[in-house]
Parts: sequence; structure tokens; C-alpha cells
Amino acid sequence: MKVRQMIDTVLTDSKELGTFGLPEILRVAAGKGFFGLAVARSDDAIGCLAFVRGEPGGAIFSDENGDLFGDKAVILVTRMEQFVLYTVQPDIAEALVMGCRIFDTTRVQQGLTEAIPEIGIKSEGVGRLTVVLVKENEPQKGIRLTIRKDGRILGSDFTDGAGSAGFRLMYGDYECIVQDKSQEIRAFALHFRETGQKILIEL
Repeated sequence: MKVRQMIDTVLTDSKELGTFGLPEILRVAAGKGFFGLAVARSDDAIGCLAFVRGEPGGAIFSDENGDLFGDKAVILVTRMEQFVLYTVQPDIAEALVMGCRIFDTTRVQQGLTEAIPEIGIKSEGVGRLTVVLVKENEPQKGIRLTIRKDGRILGSDFTDGAGSAGFRLMYGDYECIVQDKSQEIRAFALHFRETGQKILIEL
């Protein structure tokens, strides 16, 4: 079952409490004994925080590039703007968290801090980055690219026939790990500044 279908199935018999930004979601959910989901949607993505006893215990993020769970998902889920909060049965919330558990809960609070914009400073935002891999001017197909930041893996994909792989990321600086067919691994610095940006890597 796809992530969107799974979330929609869970919400079938759930009660909607309202639509909130991330800070409000955390305050509302902080009530003792609360079990529920906070779900954010955009045209091409869905993010979900699962709450157990008032605490965010699990996270899911899904878009056209694939699915992320737990700690890997938090950084993108907390960047989404509006969440619909639902109450769900405790056993359902706990079962969901088992598959997408947040082990480093400080990441949620970090997202809360980053969700409050500073006056005069442009929000980092989230966009789509395309990495193009070439060798001697020839596109490299079927090469695994992994995007990493501060030691954490944020996405992984194989290059297509044009040597391209796409990722949905926050603007910022990243490390791209290239693992070729001979299993040789190389690292390249990426500087992602605007959505739709293409970065060429020459091997």
C-alpha cells in the first residue's frame, strides 16, 4: 500500500480537530493522553507527524522522489506550512509509530524554531534539485547518488539515461555521495540555492 493510501485509510474513521501551523500543532497535541496524526499536503507531497500521549513519536514524508520515515522525514515534514490534526485510536497511532519512529525528538523542536521566520531574512524553503552526472562529456546512467547533510542521509536515487537524478530538499549545502558500478565511492559538495537548480558533477 502506498504511503498516501495508508494515511488516508487511517484517517477514514478519525475526527478532524482543525488546521494549524507547526507551533500550534505541537501546543494542541501536548494535551495529556493525545493520540493522533498531523497531516500536511501539497500538490506533490504529503507529510505526517504521529502523536502518542501528546508527543510526536513518528514522521513520514512522501513525494515523487520516494518515501522517508522517522528521523530522515522530520526535517522535511516540519518545513511544511499547514497541518490538519486528527485524533486516532491509540493502538493505530502506536502501530504507525513503530514503522516511522523519531529517535531524535530534538529535530521536531529544531523544525519549530526554523518555522518562525526572522524579519528581513529570506526563508530557506524547499525545492527540487537535479544532479547531472557525466564522465568525459557522456551521461552516466544507473549510478547511485546519495544526498547527505551533517552525516544524515536525506535521499538516494539512481541516475537515468540522461545522467540525472532528482531530489526534494531544503535550500542549503549538502554532500553528494557517488557510488559507481565498480563500487568506488566519491563525495562532492553541493550548494542548493533555488528550486529547479541543476548541478553538474564530472567524474
